[in-house]
Amino acid sequence: MRSIRSWGPAALAATVLAAAAALTFVAPRPALQPVAAAAETYNWRNVRIDGGGFVPGIVFNPGQRDLIYARTDIGGAYRWNPSTGSWIPLLDWVGWDRWGWNGVLSIAADPVQTNRVYAAVGMYTNSWDPNNGAILRSTDRGNSWSAYQLPFKVGGNMPGRGQGERLAVDPNDGRVLYYGAEGGNGLWRSTDYGVSWSRVTAFPNAGNYTQDPADPNGYLTGNQGVTWVEFDPSTGSTGSPTRTIYVGVADKQNPVYRSTDAGVTWQRIPDQPTGYLAHKAVVDPAGGFLYIATSDTGGPYDGGKGDVWKLSRSTGAWTRISPVPSTSADAYFGYSGLTIDRQNPGTLVVATQISWWPDVVFFRTRDGGATWSRVWDYNGYPNRVNRYTMDISANPWLDFNTAPSAPEQTPKLGWMTESLEIDPFDSDRMLYGTGATVYATTDLTAWDGATGTFTVRPMARGLEETAVLDLASPPSGPPLVSALGDIGGFRHDDLTAVPASFHDTPNLGSNTSLDFAEANPAVMVRVGNGDRAANPNLNRIGVSTDGGRTWYQGQEPGGVTGGGTVALSTDASAVVWSPQGAGVHFSTSRGSSWSPASGIPAGATVEASRSAASRFFGLAAGRVYASADGGRTFAAAASGLPSDGKLRTVGGDVWVAGSDGLYRSTDNGATFGRLASVSSAVNVGFGKAAPGRAYPAVFLVGTVDGVRGVFRSDDTGATWVRINDDQHQYGNAGEALTGDPRVFGRVYLGTNGRGILVADRTGPEPTPTATASPTATPTATPTASPTASPGPGGCSAAYRVTGSWQGGFQAEVTVRNTGSTPTSAWTVTWTYPTGTQVTQLWGGAHTQSGTTVTVRNASWNGALAPNLTTTFGLLANGNATPPSTVSCQRG
Repeated sequence: MRSIRSWGPAALAATVLAAAAALTFVAPRPALQPVAAAAETYNWRNVRIDGGGFVPGIVFNPGQRDLIYARTDIGGAYRWNPSTGSWIPLLDWVGWDRWGWNGVLSIAADPVQTNRVYAAVGMYTNSWDPNNGAILRSTDRGNSWSAYQLPFKVGGNMPGRGQGERLAVDPNDGRVLYYGAEGGNGLWRSTDYGVSWSRVTAFPNAGNYTQDPADPNGYLTGNQGVTWVEFDPSTGSTGSPTRTIYVGVADKQNPVYRSTDAGVTWQRIPDQPTGYLAHKAVVDPAGGFLYIATSDTGGPYDGGKGDVWKLSRSTGAWTRISPVPSTSADAYFGYSGLTIDRQNPGTLVVATQISWWPDVVFFRTRDGGATWSRVWDYNGYPNRVNRYTMDISANPWLDFNTAPSAPEQTPKLGWMTESLEIDPFDSDRMLYGTGATVYATTDLTAWDGATGTFTVRPMARGLEETAVLDLASPPSGPPLVSALGDIGGFRHDDLTAVPASFHDTPNLGSNTSLDFAEANPAVMVRVGNGDRAANPNLNRIGVSTDGGRTWYQGQEPGGVTGGGTVALSTDASAVVWSPQGAGVHFSTSRGSSWSPASGIPAGATVEASRSAASRFFGLAAGRVYASADGGRTFAAAASGLPSDGKLRTVGGDVWVAGSDGLYRSTDNGATFGRLASVSSAVNVGFGKAAPGRAYPAVFLVGTVDGVRGVFRSDDTGATWVRINDDQHQYGNAGEALTGDPRVFGRVYLGTNGRGILVADRTGPEPTPTATASPTATPTATPTASPTASPGPGGCSAAYRVTGSWQGGFQAEVTVRNTGSTPTSAWTVTWTYPTGTQVTQLWGGAHTQSGTTVTVRNASWNGALAPNLTTTFGLLANGNATPPSTVSCQRG
């Protein structure tokens, strides 16, 4: 299962981190950070899919039972929670400015101080990721982190990411760590628990293997570098660095190096096997062996030849122990996943790299590689005899809606199995990663019986790794329907349950866009990037008339190469499709025939009006195009909008979110007004209106008053509340966003690698007659009740402390127009005790003269209709006791 990343100018415009030698970064405490106007506490959780992407690394801490970590290529890192039987995400605090840190290239667990864990993070080593990578360190099993920013990039989603682990802790001296870098950056070492790092200048080889030096996109051109580090703990003693260290290098002629003096000097190991890359290595300290698994490429998608080798430390002899040697006529794969049974060190399991068809093959030895048994074999081709059974009842979609012919089976045992790990405390438990999930068995040794079989089940609850490309929450039917990279998407009738199957007929792989008819939501359309070369009868559009439960395949215009975007009229009478490879087309037969639309450029994104059946809109190169005849003809409308904008509609309005702000049109796209408080926007969506309101709630992923986050507005964007916090940022999120039309406050957020998030309000309903005034998330119980003063001329101000700590506090002031006419501006004044000083204020402009504080409205929140409110917030040093009097004046 290949991981998908959604590209666009907004992604490349992410803020570049300052190039410092060392950056200390602790996941921030959200209550101490300023938020735009106000913040409201929300409960964030995943919509359950379980898995959905490549898991290239699983790491058991050998010093503590059930302490297990998993790394993903675009979705962060996880820790296993044995009490709940689920994975805990560890990097949700990674924000847009460091989105690449959700690519995890390696994890290392300290086997002695078991609360310590380390991660090498960064997503791309080419220009796609603007930031350098980092080594993260934690002393509480990943609940919080500090970071050392590296002077180069890290490629958690680059070729070769399944090799490793590149990051390792010295089991005899936890102060010492090594990291094998990509890109010719060599081997790095820390001697202070990862606080600082330096290059090991004595290490002689930085690697030279690249998958394709001529790749014009730059993705395959990187040097895969130093690929793994393994210690032989028997060559050291507690408190002193381990003397023998093995290091793998992406160099087919020089793949393995060794130090026998704790890293002072390094040598290429004599007589080592050449011609292949050493993907994995494990040390048997009891027997004095090093085992390596090799393949002819760096993976994870390819590999056609390779071997398994064993080095004796005592004799220096290498022995090829391949289950199927590379010289055999039956060899069509290399080897990658490799694990040793720590309870019985002569027992190993190795996986093929790669055997897409008919299935991955595992081999098991109990005599150090002298003999092997296969996990499945032929009993007269094409019939198979398996030493395992599969139980996917927890995640039934893993059958991929397939019924293949023998020798293929469904579900597959695996693919892209770069990580294969036997529990160091339990010979019966083995975990392994695939391109879509984590599988596990708890009776592995049943393999050794003459006729016994072991059972494999998914172990992915809590691990959500889908790339979300579109979301729809219709007014009736299922609460959510999704379009996902790789695995298509789902109809979710229950957000807490894994759906039985993903969208099928047609099975489009990555679905890029979907829509429903606002007045007839049982009718839906979706489009995607299905492989027509592999399936010539495939058309890349599906239609449903039962709310996405079942689908049938439509037709497609000539020249289509990819899904693009699709829109469905409010009464389901017309479909407009803007596919890749062809111009915009319309259909009045729900996709059974198509005609070209005129007046709109190819590649425009398209949306339907949510109120007028005949109206459609398009956006291309910062210009809106409007159709009033069901998509037959379009006319150019407003221009000057963001070139990277996302077009969204609600009711009869048109909204555009882009890198320079948020825009709204109430005249069918002829003109747009810009919301002054929003300086940049990733996406905008709409949900159920607040009590007493007519206009739907507006949800935004963007920047409001200088704060980036997820926001909600109940008054058409006049005021905003932040509804996420700095612990819930999810990296590059927002490609897909929608509210729920049936549940006020609920929002669905699509991420690039952390699946679908759903968030609900945790507080009471807002007052129906006024703008909601939610509370900021406190770090302590508020110290006083709000202080309100009416002020002259129909203006009041309510001051309250929302959080306090030693020497400082956070407060919020709600300004209300209590008069009978609108305000154009307001001023709030109060007096603090001596020594109290405002250090930061948002939602207004302030001055402080001695103990007197004066706050005037910002440019966007001075106008208040009667009985409406706005808020501003502040941080201050000093006494948290609220002022006795707060005055408010209009004008």
